[in-house]
Amino acid sequence: MISLMPHNFLFFFITLFGTTLSLSSSHWLGMWAGLELNLLGFIPLIVSRGMTLEAESAIKYFLVQALGSSILLLGSMTTFNLSLTWETMNSAHLWGLPFLILSLLLKLGAFPFHFWLPSVMAGLSWPMNLILTTWQKIAPLFLLSTIVQMWANSEKLMLLLILAGMSGLIGGLGGINQTQIRAIMAYSSIGHIGWLILCMTISEMVLKIYFLIYFFISVGLFLFLYASELSALHQTLYMKTNKLKMFQMMTIFMLLSQGGLPPLLGFVGKWAAIHFMCSFTSPLPLLPLIVGSLMSLFYYLSLLFSLTLSSSSNLEPLFHRFTKPSFKQSPVLSLLITGPIMALNISGSILIFLTIPMTEFF
Repeated sequence: MISLMPHNFLFFFITLFGTTLSLSSSHWLGMWAGLELNLLGFIPLIVSRGMTLEAESAIKYFLVQALGSSILLLGSMTTFNLSLTWETMNSAHLWGLPFLILSLLLKLGAFPFHFWLPSVMAGLSWPMNLILTTWQKIAPLFLLSTIVQMWANSEKLMLLLILAGMSGLIGGLGGINQTQIRAIMAYSSIGHIGWLILCMTISEMVLKIYFLIYFFISVGLFLFLYASELSALHQTLYMKTNKLKMFQMMTIFMLLSQGGLPPLLGFVGKWAAIHFMCSFTSPLPLLPLIVGSLMSLFYYLSLLFSLTLSSSSNLEPLFHRFTKPSFKQSPVLSLLITGPIMALNISGSILIFLTIPMTEFF
């Protein structure tokens, strides 16, 4: 649960303000200051409940983000030393840009700096995981997009495409044989980071479309997991009543949408990226991302079959040492929160046919 103490509202506002400052700034020093404000506001939110696991995750997150901020400051100072300006638009061909890109990739948790994300998410509550995988990505993502736009039609983009493909593969391979939902969501987030990096090399509009779709799916899924208090996949086996079976199917549908199964909403973002990538450039960079998505769908579909074809009475002795989901939250409130997101997921195929005539405008 989230602590509603007054100071938490202050820290939440600082987190929002830091991201806004980074996005609205036109020079690297202001972007760095916004990222630091965002970090200083988010850390107290993580440890607000005083739990040991959350404190451990907060320390890991702080160390990684502090390292990323240090590299970002190093890159911006190198750029300033060569151009005598902090402006981003005057930094396209300067030596400080590799440091800037490395710092933003580290903050995002993209390959090869993905190692910290599953470890941090394992100790956080579902609301904090939601903020970590959505809002905390906005500033680094669009700052990296600013650099990509300066490198338009450049061979340097091939390095980002390789990193995007490897992130997609890591997201698919890492989720196989995982039993903790937080670990699955962490590797799924790494895979989506790869798709987001690919989208920013196409156009900023495609990046915004994909991120909005990812945001809506994540909000519905994380809020449902928070309401049902699920932490491991086996806990869904105890959903025996019709009402809980409905929650079980909602979980599966949202996970499949997160994996990009057509015709759910998550497929729309991947379809847009594939369509525009094939239209403008070579489709070869899509191969590792598609393979990673297929791996993700493999363990999501395996979960679906195990939940629908297995009997909880037969498997209960195997999981007797684990805790069952408590479902302390109101089922009606859970449906009100996740119902519209669920309907939007199912209507993904309709959105695809509606967006086909609009592709000529991009």
